[in-house]
Amino acid sequence: MDMTKTIELERGVEIAGARVMTLTMREPTVDDQIIAGETKGGSALQEVTLLANLCEVAPADIRRLAMRDYVKLQKAYAAFL
Repeated sequence: MDMTKTIELERGVEIAGARVMTLTMREPTVDDQIIAGETKGGSALQEVTLLANLCEVAPADIRRLAMRDYVKLQKAYAAFL
């Protein structure tokens, strides 16, 4: 069973010179949570790191998302829990 979610972005984000309008998030593991927890800089940066890992993009890509798209990622993550 494929445990991924495809998130349709409203604004999209530029990644490697191309406009990306969807991100695919895989199901999180305990290890993902541990790795994110080791990120310095506070809970917001830990969450960005976690979401980036789950979507297989760089944290900088997640940081460039519009808030409305970021909230969609948060909701997709919460649906796995």
